[in-house]
Amino acid sequence: MPSRTTFRKLLPAIIIIPLAFAFVMYAVFHDDGATLFSIMGLSFLIGIPFAMGALVIHLSPREKVENRAYRIMMPWVPIGIFLVFTLIFALEGWACWLMILPIFLVAASAGGAAAGRIKLRDKRKQERIYVSLIALLPLVVSPIERMIGSIPGQYKAYTYIDIHSSKENIWKNVTRVGEIAATQDKGWFTRLLGFPRPIKAELNYEGVGAFRKAIFDKGLVFDEKVTAYSHQRSMSFTIHADPYNIPSTTMDEHVVIGGQYFDVLDGTYELEPLSNGNYRLHLYSHFKLNTTFNFYASWWASWIMKDIQHNILQVIRQRAESGLPENRI
Repeated sequence: MPSRTTFRKLLPAIIIIPLAFAFVMYAVFHDDGATLFSIMGLSFLIGIPFAMGALVIHLSPREKVENRAYRIMMPWVPIGIFLVFTLIFALEGWACWLMILPIFLVAASAGGAAAGRIKLRDKRKQERIYVSLIALLPLVVSPIERMIGSIPGQYKAYTYIDIHSSKENIWKNVTRVGEIAATQDKGWFTRLLGFPRPIKAELNYEGVGAFRKAIFDKGLVFDEKVTAYSHQRSMSFTIHADPYNIPSTTMDEHVVIGGQYFDVLDGTYELEPLSNGNYRLHLYSHFKLNTTFNFYASWWASWIMKDIQHNILQVIRQRAESGLPENRI
């Protein structure tokens, strides 16, 4: 067993070298002028933490590596420090980190497990070669990934709520949502991510061709145009958010609505009569993603959209059931 003193001497290198590797790669992949590398690609999101985990285990004493828990969890230490530094210096936002952290932790542990298997073979020269290849692999794979390109995909976020009120009262709260007080905001998930909260929605008239503005705080505004309208039954509308009119402090650049990777296309309200004077108000939207990992990003985007929609629906229900007009809080 290595002495504690020996391990303490090695510990700074075990943490600092993978951390330095992460920052160098972040600078390479985050270069806005780069055409071969992108931070929003699997090469970075999986390849970099995998290599960090491999470096941690490669630099660790063999006796420590024999412990499976060490191989799995020790790579999380430089990942955690990297997270803290990027947040402190505003290199990345909290929303982005919350979404990618599960990938980073799993990939780092996988890299640690792979490097541990190599190390325990007791072939030191081979270990150095393999770990070097792992560290360089993202630089090789990223240009190929960029040549293949991102894969656009469209997805649907569906929500509904049951309301005990008249269809007239429900519908007037659908078409025009009066100012929403902070105490009425129940969107806990989007609030956790730092997304703007809804304020109000304004419609100039009821019918096809009407314009609707959905106003959120922090300067976020959705310009909507009604494309289909059936009075007290359904209303469909396109949604447009201009990312250039959204203050840079409002959202993380990688999840900004209307940006390069994520955009909302349209929305639809449908009012369905139920029994006993109840109505079911459906709200669904279509959004698109443009990444190489839509299989993962779509899960988060759908959760975000559903949280926003359910937040609006619960406000409509509260007002419709209380009998308050749409312009009252």
